[in-house]
Amino acid sequence: MTQSPQEIHLKVLRHLENDPEITQRKLAKELGISLGKANYCLKALIGKGLVKTDNFKNSNNKSAYLYLLTPKGIKEKSRITLHFLKRKIDEYENLKKEINELRQEIQS
Repeated sequence: MTQSPQEIHLKVLRHLENDPEITQRKLAKELGISLGKANYCLKALIGKGLVKTDNFKNSNNKSAYLYLLTPKGIKEKSRITLHFLKRKIDEYENLKKEINELRQEIQS
């Protein structure tokens, strides 16, 4: 099943909130998307003002980025989460109804 851009953005925001030091490569691997797509999503979120980057020195890495959610990013993450939750509840209710119909069909 293909993920919507909004769903990917939510997953990226959640990962960044939990691990601001995550690399793009690790983010891509954890989300099951290409490195290019991870980079594209991060640039889009930065462009929208939802995420800001900061360089930091790391003993393992000469230069790395720290990805921080902005106040606008935190608000947007909450909005997207609510929308996603409502959609999943609707899908669950529809699936539950379909399962009940199939059970009745088998019993008949």
